[in-house]
Amino acid sequence: MNVALLVNPAARAGAHTGAATHAAERLRAHGVKTAIISGGSAAESSELLRAAIALGTDAVAVAGGDGTVNLAIQEVAGTGIPLGIIPAGTGNDFAATLGLRELDVAAAADTIAAGVTRTVDLARVTREDGSTAFFGSVLASGFDSKVNDRANAMRWPRGGSRYNIAILVEFLTLSGIPYDVDIEFADGSRERIGGDLVMATVGNGRTYGGGIPICPDADPADGLLDLVLVRPAGRLRLLRLLPRVYAGTHASVPEVAMHRVRSVRLSASGVTAYADGDPIGALPLTIDVAPGALTVFAPAS
Repeated sequence: MNVALLVNPAARAGAHTGAATHAAERLRAHGVKTAIISGGSAAESSELLRAAIALGTDAVAVAGGDGTVNLAIQEVAGTGIPLGIIPAGTGNDFAATLGLRELDVAAAADTIAAGVTRTVDLARVTREDGSTAFFGSVLASGFDSKVNDRANAMRWPRGGSRYNIAILVEFLTLSGIPYDVDIEFADGSRERIGGDLVMATVGNGRTYGGGIPICPDADPADGLLDLVLVRPAGRLRLLRLLPRVYAGTHASVPEVAMHRVRSVRLSASGVTAYADGDPIGALPLTIDVAPGALTVFAPAS
């Protein structure tokens, strides 16, 4: 097996390069031919990965976090080329969805070398200009995308705790945003929901922000997406909701509505959506499920 191992040194966390070197050594010890691909930017990394795929690599691996994994997803979605993940980023939420988050570098490399794969869904975003992109974990818009804006601008602290701080700061200016939400449900029926929302979140996976289970029941292999809508409430009440969100028990809160959907169109003025931790486009956006679009290396059951 030939593996192209992608590492992006321009990513926000700094440990990716060392993890890639360790993973490459481990893979080679298993007899897996491994070439490290390292671009100076996201665009260059994508170009190098496309070239490796065109030359006929058997598999792609990523040493990094959700942002770098997302770069690889764009290139391998729908191709059948399997993707392996060496979790080495800040959040690693997509790795968590696949049961890989807790693996160390050696165990993650061993998972790739073992060659066991499974297929999972991806979510596809269509922008107003017709361009598309995939994501693996969660798309955030509204309050949580503002949290991403703030967290990404913070130099300290490192790791998931910066999301906690950003959440608390954003509460100071929290307000509802006028949304139009057009839903296609699992049974093919449709509904439009309008009015003020604090946030509208679409999950293929369960967690974002380094492990927050915003879509606690999401299954990346069920052919559906999980839509979470949160309506405005008093700031103190929403603050009390946070522990429920962190525990994944917020479905029963009156201001929270959860739906299983095939697709959803989110419209709101002045809102940028984030997916897999990075900006993916300004609303309006249409998000639909791409069933079985990704093949991944998975731990043997």
